[in-house]
Amino acid sequence: MRLLLISNSTNAGEPYLHHPKEQIMSFLKDVKKVLFIPYAAVSFSFDEYERKVQQKFSEMGIEVESIHHSKSPKKSVQDAEAIVVGGGNTFRLLKMIHQFDLIEAVRFKVLSGTPYVGWSAGANVACPTICTTNDMPITEPDNFGAFNLVRFQINPHYLDANPQGHAGETREERIIEFLEMDPSIYVVGLREGTMMLLENVKLSILGPKPARIFKKGIPPKEYHPGDDLDFLFE
Repeated sequence: MRLLLISNSTNAGEPYLHHPKEQIMSFLKDVKKVLFIPYAAVSFSFDEYERKVQQKFSEMGIEVESIHHSKSPKKSVQDAEAIVVGGGNTFRLLKMIHQFDLIEAVRFKVLSGTPYVGWSAGANVACPTICTTNDMPITEPDNFGAFNLVRFQINPHYLDANPQGHAGETREERIIEFLEMDPSIYVVGLREGTMMLLENVKLSILGPKPARIFKKGIPPKEYHPGDDLDFLFE
């Protein structure tokens, strides 16, 4: 299985998909065409999303074909050279994945070795559920079950503190609440500009910042690029 799970598409002050461009290009080095899943888009069309991603992927020499054009989405998944899932609203994304009955199709395809790239919501749906998303539930999927490609949860866009003057829960407090409901699972707080790579049965953190990893009963700990993450497979 080959996964590239990216916290965010855009760092402040940078062009779209600039910070992960080199990693995506290296990860998809032998791929000529990807199947793009744009279902997380809400305030802009799937056509617009496809064009936006194609503009960046053209710089890598990769063609983008969005699944929303397909008359048979499952067949498109089965035939895909690689699967790319964009960010946006995670609830909208999962609702449409369920609507087209794609959970098992994508899971089987990726477990068979097809590369998977996801950023933000696209990284979240690689997890067992979307219960660690930051998004507002603007629509209701059939359930919270996602692709279940990894055994841990990702919290994309992880922040260490709330904005000044805001007295609500910190991100850490919300993750701890999640762990009260599901104490057996790890949660990876993936900061902006960072990503996780699974390749050759090795899981790595990439980027300039460490990830903060949580589990009930264990103090949260920072993990840096090069650290051993095998415990996340347990």
